[in-house]
Amino acid sequence: MRKLLLFLLAALGLSLAQGEKLKACFIYVGPIGDAGWTYAHDLGRKKAEAALPWLETRYVESVPEAQALPVIDRFVREGCRVIFATSFGYGEAVLEAARKYPEVIFAHATGLKRAPNVATYMADFYQVYYLNGLAAGALTKTGKVGYVAAFPIPEVKRHINAFALGVRAVNPKAQVLVRWINAWYDPAKAREATEALLAQGADVFAFTEDTPTVIQTAAKKGAYSFGHYTPMLQFAPDHVVSGQIVHWDVIYIDFLKKVREGVYTAKNLENVDYFWLLQHKAVEMGADYGVPINPKHVPLLQKAQMTVGGKQVSVYDRIMALLKDMSSPKPTFDPFTGPIKDRKGVVRIPAGRKATLQELLTMEWAAPGVVGDWPGEPR
Repeated sequence: MRKLLLFLLAALGLSLAQGEKLKACFIYVGPIGDAGWTYAHDLGRKKAEAALPWLETRYVESVPEAQALPVIDRFVREGCRVIFATSFGYGEAVLEAARKYPEVIFAHATGLKRAPNVATYMADFYQVYYLNGLAAGALTKTGKVGYVAAFPIPEVKRHINAFALGVRAVNPKAQVLVRWINAWYDPAKAREATEALLAQGADVFAFTEDTPTVIQTAAKKGAYSFGHYTPMLQFAPDHVVSGQIVHWDVIYIDFLKKVREGVYTAKNLENVDYFWLLQHKAVEMGADYGVPINPKHVPLLQKAQMTVGGKQVSVYDRIMALLKDMSSPKPTFDPFTGPIKDRKGVVRIPAGRKATLQELLTMEWAAPGVVGDWPGEPR
């Protein structure tokens, strides 16, 4: 048994003494107190450390994407054997570091490029965004739904499109007004964008920004909103309808267990890509944990109707039925099932076909109903 353990450790490129812990280190793009993206990652780190007695973790917060490499150098000097880079913009630094430290295991959140010692991972929200889009389409009175977006990358575009498809499934003439702030964490820009969208008539909001600023700003004008990354009901109990909640610990625990067991090594990660959804329990629809929809808004959604298969059904019932389906081991419904055209009328997903993972990860087109600048939009 001891020979087997030593073999596994050698395969990992580790030289752990008996009883020594596996050290995993995390690079965060924002502060752990942002109540959003970085807070959620840090919560996942803490849960993984609590669940795995042989694990030791460290982190550095608020690391600009252009300054990731020096942090990685420091982590390696400190004995980190696994390094999680938790922002899309860390990609090039991770690949450079992976070449520099071939014995270290790297995992890049939302990343697209891998290497023998670089895996990628994502707990993705597109299914949840579609469900929240159904609710938004039912609740808007002006027919204008606001979206405060971070950067125009495929991940964010995928989420906006899924949200817009949901909105239009209930309200075919509604618009999703998008404003880019080109920042993951910038409360001032998020507040300014929300105020501008309110001035345009938006009365329901979703967003990709790492704080509850959009929710708080919208609530002052009585507008509905959907939380992001973590439960945000507490920030506007009367106005938060639902949201997207992530469980990064599900991925972290699975990944680190496989490193510990020798399943993942610094030589075999080139094809390791987590793209975990509702069925994997990596994400959740909710205003709070275990609360898919704020009870205050359930009656409105029960009263609202939409057409499904030629029949009128309650929007609430439709949301809950699809949530149950997509949370099952073998979902039958997917928001990106064709026929789907972009906002220019070009067919992007043919009838009867579901978007491939590659199409989801490289999505650049804008869905019907999306209004506003869309950098990188295909001609």
